[in-house]
Amino acid sequence: MVTTASNTGSAPQPEQVTSDHFTELLLDSTPLIDVRAECEYLDGHIPNSHNLPLLTDPERAQVGTCYKNKGQEAAVALGHELVCGDVKRRRVDAWVEFITANPSAVILCFRGGLRSRTAQTWLAQRGFELPRIRGGYKALRRHLLQTTIRVADEKKIIVVAGKTGSGKTHLVNKIRDSVDLEGIANHRGSAFGKRVSAQPSQVVFENRLALKLLKQEQRDTTALFLEDESRAIGSLSLPLELHRAMSLAPIIQVEETLEFRVETILNDYIVSNLTDFVHLDADRGKDLFAESLLDSLDKIRKRLGGERHLALRRLMSAALNNNNDLDQHRAWIRDLLADYYDPMYEYQMTKKQQRVVFRGDSRAVLDWAAEFVELQK
Repeated sequence: MVTTASNTGSAPQPEQVTSDHFTELLLDSTPLIDVRAECEYLDGHIPNSHNLPLLTDPERAQVGTCYKNKGQEAAVALGHELVCGDVKRRRVDAWVEFITANPSAVILCFRGGLRSRTAQTWLAQRGFELPRIRGGYKALRRHLLQTTIRVADEKKIIVVAGKTGSGKTHLVNKIRDSVDLEGIANHRGSAFGKRVSAQPSQVVFENRLALKLLKQEQRDTTALFLEDESRAIGSLSLPLELHRAMSLAPIIQVEETLEFRVETILNDYIVSNLTDFVHLDADRGKDLFAESLLDSLDKIRKRLGGERHLALRRLMSAALNNNNDLDQHRAWIRDLLADYYDPMYEYQMTKKQQRVVFRGDSRAVLDWAAEFVELQK
């Protein structure tokens, strides 16, 4: 544990957490009080951080304008004017409540400057001695980005490939030395991969991914298994250094029957997604699911060609209109896999065949991965 808050008169805690403790702080899931404004936090934040702002978005905008027009001293004075009395008490109360539940909490703002120092001072007045992150969010994010670059360079990456519906994501999650890229991106990676909940921002995705990689870096093997991905996962992009390493890595190829793959797609994209939509909105869930599914098909209309797109849309609409009849869903899924996704995958693999080191079904791939990991110890 990096730090401990105190209001009991025990030995004073360090005023700042420096970069040589960042890895420990992140691996320990140390709770972070992020005192930046909400808009800054939503744009990008560190995993296990909680937004308890010193200044709200409108207050931050006022202080920023004052800083530009009148300088730092006037901006600081305005900040204290905006956050005083009952407003200040409520802000500090929120911090105290969080610290009471999370005694090891640490404070951060953007650069570890005025806002986190102010929070430290106000908390000290209430008897809580909390450290702040030296360099703030910016320094922690830099540490995470450097982790991604280092892991991409040093780990023995193995890419898990296979035709659409082979269950690659499920397979990756069964391998100990792996990171689920699509899970972190909250997207299944294809035109149909959009989930009910939104994807994180690009910066939040990069931070979450880096933390997963940092945890993998601590393991006792050099292996790292990742699902075969284009650089884009939905609206997000994999870090360039990681994707470049993946594009050169050995490949293990999952081979499953068409019927196996149809059932995987049916469960992941129909049954699971429909359940999520209905859970989100019991009244309109089925309609929202239908709109989403048809929209996903329409996104690949040009690549399908007009006639094939129309035929698939008719099959899909029939399944949706017949209370999501699973057999009718299987029909369009089977045609889409056989006539569209499979030929595209086979063409792409012609450029990668020299990198394939193993082929087999899911069970065989898991056995190969386990043996490979043991050899790396």
